[in-house]
Amino acid sequence: MTRFFTFFFTALFFISSAVAQDLLKERIWKISDRKRSVFLDRGVFHSEANPVQQELKDIRNSYVPSRGYERVVFDFSSAKPPRVYGKISSEEKKVYLDFFNTSIGTSISELKNIKYLKNIDFFTIDEDNISVELFFKDNVSFDVFYLENPGRLVVDVKK
Repeated sequence: MTRFFTFFFTALFFISSAVAQDLLKERIWKISDRKRSVFLDRGVFHSEANPVQQELKDIRNSYVPSRGYERVVFDFSSAKPPRVYGKISSEEKKVYLDFFNTSIGTSISELKNIKYLKNIDFFTIDEDNISVELFFKDNVSFDVFYLENPGRLVVDVKK
C-alpha cells in the first residue's frame, strides 16, 4: 500500500509539471500607448496599473481589406484603460485578457464585419475583475496597444 501512495504522488507531481505553463519560455512585453505594427503570434503582455474602478462600455471591430488587418477595440469608461494581463495562445487560436478594476457594461454591441474573430466569451472573476477570451478562425498574429482619452485597448489581428 505504501508503494501505491508513493507511485501515485510521484506520478501526480510529474503529470502536473508536464502540463503546467512555463511562462519563462514565453515572450513577455509591456503594451505601448501607440501602434507599433509589430505583430506577434505568441507571448504574454501587460499594461501599467490603473487603480480607477471602471466599466467595459463596448467592444467594436472593423475590417478594411486595404489595411490588411481586423481591429478589435475595447472601450472603457475612464480616460485611461484598466490594468491588463493577456496571453496569446497560437495552439488554441485564442487570446486571453484579464481586466482589473473593471466591470462589464450593460450595452455591449454585437460585432459586425468579422474577418478573423470567431467568438468572444466573458467571465466575471469577481465584482472588480473580468476575463475575456477571444477565439479566432485561423492562426493569426497580433499587435496590442492602448489609447487614452477615452481609455481603449486595441487588438489588431492579421493573418
